[in-house]
Amino acid sequence: MASNDNDNEQKLLLELQKGSEQAMREIYHHYVRYLTAVCFRYLQDEEDVKDVLQEAFLKIFASVHSFEYRGVGSLKGWMTKIVVNETLKFMKRNSQTMFVELKQEKMDSIDEEPDTSGIPSDVIHQMIRELPDGYRTIFNLYVIEEKSHKEIAALLNIKENSSASQFHRAKLLLADKIKQYRTLNSASL
Repeated sequence: MASNDNDNEQKLLLELQKGSEQAMREIYHHYVRYLTAVCFRYLQDEEDVKDVLQEAFLKIFASVHSFEYRGVGSLKGWMTKIVVNETLKFMKRNSQTMFVELKQEKMDSIDEEPDTSGIPSDVIHQMIRELPDGYRTIFNLYVIEEKSHKEIAALLNIKENSSASQFHRAKLLLADKIKQYRTLNSASL
């Protein structure tokens, strides 16, 4: 399936809505790598990722009749939302995530974004993956999924202030990691 071929994507979606196993396989193979990466933003364990993806694809295929196609990218966005929601459900069920409140003075100690220029994106992604679960979850929801702290609080059943403090703590930890990286790699930057 060509990602820029609107007609092909729509035809494949129509076949999927009719129950075509071939369309199911094509959709799965086209999106599985991307959705795996989305899932790994939140989870560390490969088996957990596989479990969540299996549940997510079951939900995608079971609810495809309710999906309304709105152009190229809408299917990917809808599937991403399902994967993120299934991942959050998994984390809640397994109590993997700890959310804590931070005192205001610690939150105020980082006002600007850390300078990531010259650092390879795979290194930045690894730094994010190394954040504690709660920090990483909120960081990803806020930065990658573009959720507000109010939306994150509702999704995770926490206070809005908790979301904001976790995000600021994640930024502090990332700033420290970036500083350490720059110190260790100062000759090559």
